[in-house]
Order: sequence, then C-alpha cells, then structure tokens
Amino acid sequence: MSSPTPPRRRLRGLLWIAGLAGLALCMWQTAQVAREQALQALRDDAENELRLSAAGLTGHLSRHDYLPELLASREAVKRFLATPKLQDPMPLNRMLDRFRATAGVSDIYLLDRHADTLAASNWHRPNTFIGQNYRFRRYYQQAMQGHDGRFFGLGVQSRERGYYFSAPVWLDETSPDARPDGVMVLKVLLDTVEDSWAAQDAELLVTDSDHVVFMASRPELRLTALEPLSPEQRATLRASRRYADEPLPPTGMRELEHRGGHNRLVGFADGPLAGQRYLSLTRPMPAFDWNMHILKPLTPVVDAQWLAAALAGGLYGIVVLGGGIGWQRWRLRRERERFAERERLTLANARDELERHVEERTRDLTATNRRLSDEIEERRRAEQSLRETRDELVQAAKLAVLGQLAAGINHELNQPLAAIRAYAENARAFIARQRAEAADANLGQIVELTERMADISAQLRQFSRKSGDSLTAVSVSACFDYALRLFQARLGEAAVEVVRHGPQAEAWVRADPVRLEQVLVNLIGNALQAMADTPSPRLTLTIAVDPEWVRLEVADNGPGIPAERLPRIFEPFYTTKAVGSGLGLGLSISARIIDDLGGRLEAANNTESGARFTITLPRDASSDTPASSKERYQHA
Repeated sequence: MSSPTPPRRRLRGLLWIAGLAGLALCMWQTAQVAREQALQALRDDAENELRLSAAGLTGHLSRHDYLPELLASREAVKRFLATPKLQDPMPLNRMLDRFRATAGVSDIYLLDRHADTLAASNWHRPNTFIGQNYRFRRYYQQAMQGHDGRFFGLGVQSRERGYYFSAPVWLDETSPDARPDGVMVLKVLLDTVEDSWAAQDAELLVTDSDHVVFMASRPELRLTALEPLSPEQRATLRASRRYADEPLPPTGMRELEHRGGHNRLVGFADGPLAGQRYLSLTRPMPAFDWNMHILKPLTPVVDAQWLAAALAGGLYGIVVLGGGIGWQRWRLRRERERFAERERLTLANARDELERHVEERTRDLTATNRRLSDEIEERRRAEQSLRETRDELVQAAKLAVLGQLAAGINHELNQPLAAIRAYAENARAFIARQRAEAADANLGQIVELTERMADISAQLRQFSRKSGDSLTAVSVSACFDYALRLFQARLGEAAVEVVRHGPQAEAWVRADPVRLEQVLVNLIGNALQAMADTPSPRLTLTIAVDPEWVRLEVADNGPGIPAERLPRIFEPFYTTKAVGSGLGLGLSISARIIDDLGGRLEAANNTESGARFTITLPRDASSDTPASSKERYQHA
C-alpha cells in the first residue's frame, strides 16, 4: 500500500491543529463561564451571610440601648448624684452590678458632670472604673449635650474592646437652661458576636470610618488597618484614645480585580490570610458609621473552573468522536426503524394494561374514600357526644362542690334570717309604741340583710351555671376573690390564715371565667379539707406573671401528698380522701379544664409541709379589657 500524498498529510496536520485549537478554546471559554457563574453564586452566598451577620450585630448592640436611660431615671441614682459625698456608694454599686448581671453586659458606671466615676458595677475589681475621669470619651460629651451617646473602642482600664451606650442624668429638667448633672454609661463586649462568626466558612471584618478593623472572626486581624493610616488619622485616634496605644499595623490587603460596587477580588501580601485570594463584599452600617466586610475564599471558584474545563474537554472529545463514527449510522437506520416499531407495539400494549390497572385502582380508591368518609362522620359524632358528656361531667362536679359548700352557705343564711326576725319583732313593737323612726331604722337593717342574702344566692347561681366555649380576658385576682367569697364561712370557722402574693398590676389571662373559677374553687376546697386537722391552717395564693404566661398557685400547710401518689393524682376516680368524701373526679376534671384552656395544672409538695397546685395559663397582654369581663367582675 502506498503512503499518503503530501497534500493529504498537510490536511491531516491542519485538522489535528484545528481540533486541538478548538479544544483549547472550548475549555478556556467554558472555564470563563463557569468562573462567572461560580463567582455570582459565591457573591450571593456572601451577601446573605453578610446581611445576616450585620443584622445579628445590630440586634446584639441595639437590645441594650434602653438600659442607660432607664437607669438614669431611677430615683436612687438621682438621689446619690445630688449629694455623692454624703452617701454610701455601695448600695448603688451593688444595684449597678445586679443590672449588669441581669442584662448580660460588661460594665455599668455613673459619671458626674466633671466626668469622674462615682459608682460602677466593677467596684470590687482591681481595675475598677471608680475614680477615673472619662472627659475625653465622646459618649460623655454627647450625653452632657443632652443626647444619648454612642461610642466604640478599647477600654482604658480593662483593655477590652466594647461598645458604649450613655444617657444624661437630669436632676432638674424644668429649667430652660438646665444641663445634665451626670452620665450613666453601659459597656457591651463584642467577643460573643465574634465567637459566633468563627463557625462560618468566611472571614468577617468590621471597620470604622478610618478603616481600622476593630472586630474580626480571626483574632490576628483585630486592631489592624485595611489601608495604611496617615499621620493625621493616627493623631486623631490617639487624641480620642479610642484604641489606646495599639500600633494598628496594615493588613497588607491589595485589590486584584474590581467587579463593581462593593464587590472585588483581593489578596494579602502577608499576615494570616497570605497566599490565598478572596471575594470581598462590603455592607455599610450607617446606624453605627461602620462597614462590615466578608472575605470568601475563591477555592470553590477555582475548583469550578477546572471541573468545567475538564467536562468541556470531555464533551468536545465526545463530539469529535461522534462525528468520526457518524458515517456508520446509516448502516443501522433500518434496524433501528424495525426496533422502533416493535417498541411502539410494546408501549401500546403496556399503555392498555396500565389503563386497565388504573381503572381498577380508581374503583378501589373510591370505595376506600367512601368508607373513610363514613368513619370520619362517625368519629365526629363520637367526639360531639364525648364533648357533651364531658361538659355534663364538669357541671356535675361543680354541683358536687356546691353540695360541699351547702353547710357554709346555710350558716351564712341562718344568721341574716335570725337577725331579720329580731328586727321585724322590734319594728312591730316600735310601731305599736308609735316610734316610727326606730321602726324605720329596724326596717332599714332588714333591707340590708336581705341584700346580703341576695348576694350569697347570686354567688351560688353564678357558680352553678354552665360555662361557654369562647375565651375572654379574665382577671386572676377577681377569680381568687370570687372563690374565697364562696368559702368565707369555712375560712372563718376554721380560722384559716389566707396569704396572697402577686404583682401590683392586674394580671389577665385568656380563659373561660366560669371554668377557671370552678378549678380554683375545687383546689381551695381540697386545701381546706387537707388542713382540717392542722393546728394553724394557712392558705397561700400566689400570682406570678411573665411576658407570655401567668402562674396561679394554691398552697396549704397540711400533711401534703405522699410521693408515691403524686404521679396518679390527676387520674379519674383516684382519690386520697376517706371513703365517702369524694369520687376522685375533681382534680381530673380540673386538669382537663386547664388543658382545654391552653394551659397546664401541676401538683407538688412544699419544701416544709403541705401541697402546692400550680396553674399555668396564657397571658392576655392587651391593654383594653373587654367590657363584658369588666362588668362581670364589677357585679360578681
């Protein structure tokens, strides 16, 4: 066989060169597209992380801005500031330390109008602020102008980075030319926020207006400068003593590529980030005059470029290979057409079989759906019957409690009846003697006694009625007052000491007043029965309020509940009373009522003696109490 002619060799060489050039161009172009896509994805991730981090930093700092003004308005602070040399500063120091511990801040301290520290939460530490003068601090200067102050920097005594809030303390605000008499200052450390940044796959930096890095996820970058500081900037910083005498060296960052706005690619000549390139995004924080920066490593972008180039090269080779073997496809065309015909027939048969199965399955699903609908309707009727039975059981338990109260109510009614009879006989005698004024006075006493009897019967009618389904704002104190009025006779006869604890402001919960009163009557009645043999019975009623819940406690000093019976105390028909003293339904029904109201009922023993039942209900935080609830407690 003869060798190829020179023109064919040149054509073959040109084809190889063109193929290799096309391969290089395809891989390069694909790598560029992949780079842009990876950079955009990395930029989107960086923007989300930067936005969340900025919001977290703002929230961490802003949640304390109210505290200096609150402390500045306290009477104890003003009283001490009026005559600091005549008073002991220790009570104020301890108060500031308590506020510091509660708020979770670093330090709280009080300056007089000359910027001398009079009291501080760190009074007991070697580096205490007491006696130091902070006239050079901007937060003092802003507060002395009558405004709230804000400042960040390095602590002079503690050498810790922090953010400072300040508020003026006024002893006399009425005078037109009045000036603040002191400044209340609060310091918040920044370490907690920085610790949360360490888990992110990025470097976070916060710089001030002079480009000084005072917060960073990497400790080595803190108190450095993104750009070299001019002598004027360093002189200004030393005058304010914001960063004490720290050298503030430059980070060595250089811009490699500007991509518009605050988006750029950067590298570092030296330092802990040297040897790697980063995508840098900047987000202004105008509320603090800061800038937050995020540095995302470009490693994912480089990996995406190499992967895309490799895939493009492989795809290019496949395309070239496919073109080389394309000439063989015509030989297989007729076979593929016959194969396609067989496939169409097979698919048609499979489609017919699938339609038949679908029709059978549809019939089965229809029958199952019908049965499920019947079961749902039957369950709904059963739940309705159970709800009606539960309501009747609650009403029966309420009437049972009324039976227990009958003796006390009978005693309450007998006294007015006996007095009415005596006043009536006296009135007849006075009328016979023509003493109309005396007779009229006796008749007035009879009217008052009948009103008292009407009040007693109204309490019974109110307690015996059925409750509604809607929840309203209910006064906890009014419910306790109502329950105590029902037991007024028993409390007096047994000489029970009633102790009440609670907030000064009225506490309101979302509940049904009738059902809540029934639970309180049941718990107080159980407590009185438990203290029947106690020498000095004491009933303690407590109300505790937090932002979302209100806790009601009913405690006694009786024998308490045996520890082995506490887990079963709320089971139906389980009782610790003597035979014939109860069915064991009161606590079970009470627990169910509180559960329906969205709360919980718990039982425990006191530390010394007696039992304690705690009711926890959702708090009603609305400022306007519904008129129906107000009128109800006014006329109860």
